[in-house]
Amino acid sequence: MARAATTSDVFNAIAEPQRRDILVLLRAGERPVTELANELGMTQPRASKHLRVLKEVGLVRDRTAGKQRLYGLEASGLRPVHEWTGGFARFWNESFDRLDAYVQDLKQARQEE
Repeated sequence: MARAATTSDVFNAIAEPQRRDILVLLRAGERPVTELANELGMTQPRASKHLRVLKEVGLVRDRTAGKQRLYGLEASGLRPVHEWTGGFARFWNESFDRLDAYVQDLKQARQEE
């Protein structure tokens, strides 16, 4: 079965590890493509391609500053990912609460011995 195009949605776009790395770098603020490429050890054309994908799905914005184009994080684009993973956070919190209750029961049983 063919894989969906990486530009179709946020989930597919961030499936690529180098794109996630770019997003992490952009959390600190705007950067030009050359700086991102150097930081990540990739060519400028490759970084530009990743930035284009991230921009198409609404995770990155760009603006011109003099002769440079600066890229910045558009964090609101991550809302669908945040909402989807939120359900799993509840699952893990409930699981840890049950585990904690079990450990407390074991401790109490040991003290009663």
